[in-house]
Amino acid sequence: MTRLHIFLILAGLAISSGVQAQSPIESVLDDFHLAASEADYDRYFGHLAEESIFLGTDITERWTKAEFQDYARPHFSAGRGWTYIPKSRYVYVSPDGQTAWFDEILNNDNFGDVRGTGTLILEEDAWRIVQYHLTLPVPNDLIGKLVEMINEQSE
Repeated sequence: MTRLHIFLILAGLAISSGVQAQSPIESVLDDFHLAASEADYDRYFGHLAEESIFLGTDITERWTKAEFQDYARPHFSAGRGWTYIPKSRYVYVSPDGQTAWFDEILNNDNFGDVRGTGTLILEEDAWRIVQYHLTLPVPNDLIGKLVEMINEQSE
């Protein structure tokens, strides 16, 4: 079963479970993740504004769009994308309708459940992501141990 099939099955389950019709913002976010899963470079980066910033899970991963494109190009060119399946999402829109922000829980085979947060702006009648931040939520009772491990690695 391909990543696309898995994505479509899960999306279908979400729809059949009573999830409301998608907003244009949710459609952009879903297609952003689907394009990554399909290693579709042009479609994936087409969802990012030119001035966008991508913040990855590693503290060193703060990339402009151009830097993120440089990172992703060899992976996508080899047909290797990354799959994050949306599980839940909250979207908010500014009163003027020009800015939106969101937080979402996604599932990834390697990382398990992760959180994505970000901001979109409306550009020429299309929503574009200006910031995306991918994080690994850590249970509070594990934070002390995790901080120790990170500090040991940093030494």
